[in-house]
Amino acid sequence: MSKLAVYAATDEASRGRRFKEDSPNYRSEYQRDRDRIVHSSAFRRLEYKTQVFVNHEGDMFRTRLTHSIEVAQISRSIARILSLNEDLSETIALAHDLGHTPFGHAGQDALNNCMKEYGGFEHNLQSLRTVDELEERYADFPGLNLTYEAREGILKHCSPSKAKQLGDVGERFLKKQQPNLEAQAVNLADEIAYNNHDVDDGLRAGLISIEQLTEVNLFNTQYQVVKSQYPKLQGRRLIHEIIRRMINELVVDLVETSQQRLTEAAPESVDQVREQTVPLIGFSDSMRERSLELKRFLRNELYRHFRVHRMTSKADRIIRDLFEGFMQDIKLLPPEHQETALRFESDFGGSGRALAVADYIAGMTDRYAIMEHRRIFDPSELT
Repeated sequence: MSKLAVYAATDEASRGRRFKEDSPNYRSEYQRDRDRIVHSSAFRRLEYKTQVFVNHEGDMFRTRLTHSIEVAQISRSIARILSLNEDLSETIALAHDLGHTPFGHAGQDALNNCMKEYGGFEHNLQSLRTVDELEERYADFPGLNLTYEAREGILKHCSPSKAKQLGDVGERFLKKQQPNLEAQAVNLADEIAYNNHDVDDGLRAGLISIEQLTEVNLFNTQYQVVKSQYPKLQGRRLIHEIIRRMINELVVDLVETSQQRLTEAAPESVDQVREQTVPLIGFSDSMRERSLELKRFLRNELYRHFRVHRMTSKADRIIRDLFEGFMQDIKLLPPEHQETALRFESDFGGSGRALAVADYIAGMTDRYAIMEHRRIFDPSELT
């Protein structure tokens, strides 16, 4: 790793772990974090969780796992250029979707609606809950016992009411502070990855066309350059060439704008980064507007496409049915989850049962949720 900037996260400046541990041998603290995430059950399940298209729609579409790996790659590139901590950036990127429900945002919206009277559901909070409580791997503590800096990066958004319940990692939302720079970089790397790769998947699925996308500035700029240099290029090679150039343009703008902001603010430590009133990692104003234009296009033309809507409608029904079924009859849950639900209900009442049910559903993969729904509600499935 190249020499880190004074404002980068380091082992020496870390706020530590929730449970005290000896320092790792031959690894940094953030390498240990990353390795724990890669070996976690929640990380493996991301292979069968939707990005946009339901997992079984096709083997070439992105899943939460491939998306997380792509975010990690972009994050490491940004971190290296800005002399930030690459290992922490990779850690946050690989962990940021661990709490995502099956069926992507449709699943999250459905589970949030089910949980409305119990405080709602948000996948950022669930990702933190997964690494803090739900993973069961170690004898000395629950969860993965990640560093404060990794947990800080996983929790991108949080309401003040929820922040009050989260102790140290929730304080910055109450104090209106910023997270570490590595977390800020991952947040935007996530945006770069999903916008551009949703374009790729949407084109592959035939739900959007190149002709439509030429109305979007960010796409059209690179389309014109590629067609000028390679007038005979077509098909997948044309699409890939455009998208890789779009990603590069966004990353270059991000690092150059961020470097200028860092020079002007001149923070001398990660704590001084946290004291800033606004993030220091970001796009230029013009690139932010171009990125938002692409996002609006995807929302209107891809995410609201009738074929996608059919998938999300089915996902909504599956999540709602499962939640209502488990809440009405706790014996429909597998035995270990019944025990958890009863314990939570004893401690917290109805909201405790709802939390246990939400944990179980959020941990499902797409295909497991479909199978579980079929086993419970399909009369032909009597086993």
